[in-house]
Amino acid sequence: MIIKLSLRSLAVHKMRATLSIVGITIGVGSVIAMLSIGAGAREEVLGPVIAMGRNLLILRPAPVVGAGVVRGSKQNFTVENARALLTISDVTAIAPVVSDNRQVKHLNQNTFVDILGTSATYLTIRNFTIAQGRMFSDDDAASWRRVCVLGTVTAVKLFGESDPIGQTVKIGGINFRVIGILASKGDQGWFNPDEQVVVPYTTAMHELFGVDWLDEVDVRVRDGSDLDAIQDSIAELLRRLHRVQLGDPDDVQIQNQAEIIRTTDQIMTSFTILIGSMAGICLVVGGIGIMNVMLVTVHERTKEVGLRKAVGARDRDILWQFLIEAIVLSGLGGLLGASLGLVAAWLVKQLTPFPSIVEPYSVVLALGFSGAVGIFFGFYPAFRASTLDPIVALRYE
Repeated sequence: MIIKLSLRSLAVHKMRATLSIVGITIGVGSVIAMLSIGAGAREEVLGPVIAMGRNLLILRPAPVVGAGVVRGSKQNFTVENARALLTISDVTAIAPVVSDNRQVKHLNQNTFVDILGTSATYLTIRNFTIAQGRMFSDDDAASWRRVCVLGTVTAVKLFGESDPIGQTVKIGGINFRVIGILASKGDQGWFNPDEQVVVPYTTAMHELFGVDWLDEVDVRVRDGSDLDAIQDSIAELLRRLHRVQLGDPDDVQIQNQAEIIRTTDQIMTSFTILIGSMAGICLVVGGIGIMNVMLVTVHERTKEVGLRKAVGARDRDILWQFLIEAIVLSGLGGLLGASLGLVAAWLVKQLTPFPSIVEPYSVVLALGFSGAVGIFFGFYPAFRASTLDPIVALRYE
């Protein structure tokens, strides 16, 4: 009976009810759309970082400055240093890395790309796979063989639709035989792994770049290991090998991939909460609109309330009648808003370069919040109606 009365009252004031529903609809739709965009941005940023590997430490030489003078450089960061890291417990693989930009040519096609000199272990450490052909072996590296593996973009630029395997390319004027193609990983913003050429580090150091030091060493550790403890052990070992004096800063920078992932995740989560909260303001505004409508409704129906109380309606009956009206308004607005938010997230994904991922919790959160808004902002007008004195209400004009 109370529900029928509530619905009948809403039907009488269609325009007023519709405007209230629109406010909640926009609020809920905004929350879902913004949270989906935030989730998509989080995935877009975290994806390439995670793709590099979780159990990963990246070592790079750092100049050591003392009394305003640079006293150390990458020239003491050697292959022997990299091999020494395998003596540390829980270190399962290392990959020495040297890199530079060089022109790569095949017949009349050429392009400038990053030339990466490394070992066969680099692929497993950095989660690369071979799409075609093979990766060079440790024997290739030991023999300084002139073989290379191309990124997918580089392969297309040089060979088009032709099969590159077994063909020859010139890197810095030196002939290299193509033995493999890397599987695509996609552009990672600051670096495109599909636009590079990978060669044995020995060949790169001695024939292409003319150096006897490394730019980087990638270290993979056992799953479940304490990365921070291993990082400390590596730092201590390198300080001893480089004869760094007590009190002097380390001459090698160690990048902890797990820490980067945690920090990036925290930043993106905070970003998602921020934009979700901004959208939530729309929902609160919609709730205030419901309260205003309900207050006006109570004012207009004061005489009706007095009449119902005079014929036996209890305070709680009046309270529930008006509260149900508020809940119906917010509930309908929530359902319509959820549909609007899902459509908006889909359109963003289809029509713009921005990714959007609708997570179930965001829909549940938005609907739950819309229901809470209806109850919260509808309670005061309902309570005010339930406490009206029936004699005063009947005399109201």
